[in-house]
Amino acid sequence: MAKTYSDLLQEVKAAVTQVSLDDLHRRIEAGEALTLVDVREKDEWRQGHIPGAVHVPRGFLEMQAASRLPDKGAKIVTYCAGGIRSAFAAKVLQDLGYADVETANPGFNDWKDKGFPTEQPFAFTDAQLNRYSRHLLLPEVGEKGQAALLQGKVLLLGAGGLGSPAALYLAAAGVGTLGIVDGDVVDESNLQRQVLHGRGRVGDPKVESGAARIADLNPDVTVIPYQERLDSSNVDRIFDGPDGKGWDVIVDGLDNFPTRYLVNDASVWKDTPVVHGSIFRFDGQVTTFWPGKGPCYRCLYPEPPPPHLAPSCAEAGVLGVLPGVVGTIQATEAIKILLGQGEPLIGRLMQYDSLTMNVRTFKLPKDPECVVCGENPTITEYVDYEGFCAGG
Repeated sequence: MAKTYSDLLQEVKAAVTQVSLDDLHRRIEAGEALTLVDVREKDEWRQGHIPGAVHVPRGFLEMQAASRLPDKGAKIVTYCAGGIRSAFAAKVLQDLGYADVETANPGFNDWKDKGFPTEQPFAFTDAQLNRYSRHLLLPEVGEKGQAALLQGKVLLLGAGGLGSPAALYLAAAGVGTLGIVDGDVVDESNLQRQVLHGRGRVGDPKVESGAARIADLNPDVTVIPYQERLDSSNVDRIFDGPDGKGWDVIVDGLDNFPTRYLVNDASVWKDTPVVHGSIFRFDGQVTTFWPGKGPCYRCLYPEPPPPHLAPSCAEAGVLGVLPGVVGTIQATEAIKILLGQGEPLIGRLMQYDSLTMNVRTFKLPKDPECVVCGENPTITEYVDYEGFCAGG
């Protein structure tokens, strides 16, 4: 005799362990390690959910369980709006080999009525859901990650070769606030590699040119221009940001040693991660300096090289596409930091040789005797960086 829906539901409920909402709330408040799985649809999730829950719609559970719920030994509690979909979801997880699965009965509607804690997701517009749809499909990003990007703040030091691709991709990704520091104007010779600018912007300040291009690329992004050269007199004001709360990440695309040492010292003292990039002829390198997590720039370069050993791109030349590669990697590092995903290049230096297409990664040890981030720092305030780099 064929089973009815009622028969199937009763079998499922008998096969899974049900937990009351009061008991679930008590266990959460007690700090029990639980993985809450919300199996409702996206529109239901956007109206609110239990804090910390993982969203896997019931229709995608079989397909996404392995990636979204990698620990099959974890204590899992499924829930939906009323307790029926979550019961079927719990049975599916059991069949997939999850060892400790329960289902909440009833569901989120009663949870909310009881006044238990709920969390409202970031309110995306329809245009944003369309724009960032490819990000939303990635479990490592999703709506929570995209909301973090839209609320993120990244400071770009330089709107030149490295800053151009970094700015474009950070803006396209939806990083909500971008600061751009550059005191220069667009020159015809920049256009071979500085893709943020065009012929119509020659003679304009680079920060204005960049802001206009970003506004056309993504209206979600607010650009804060700093049409000035970074130095000891303005670094605190700029690094503290317009709200005085600083930046989540700094992307360093500078091309001179005095400012690199200034950036390093300020970022260490302000506890701000810096994604550092540099280019020379056909070679580029990227690393991430994150105070307290790895070495700083002075650990790598305690003293600057003599000027004749470190000519600028204006003196030695640079392959036009090279900053595109390096700047894009810097943008990738910044996005990973904002998302809290992956392994940033902390304590590692990635070198790229465009002629041979070789990529090498070197470990960078933290120097316990570093004069800025070491155990007994001797530099605790800004110094004469021009004099220091000139050997004075």
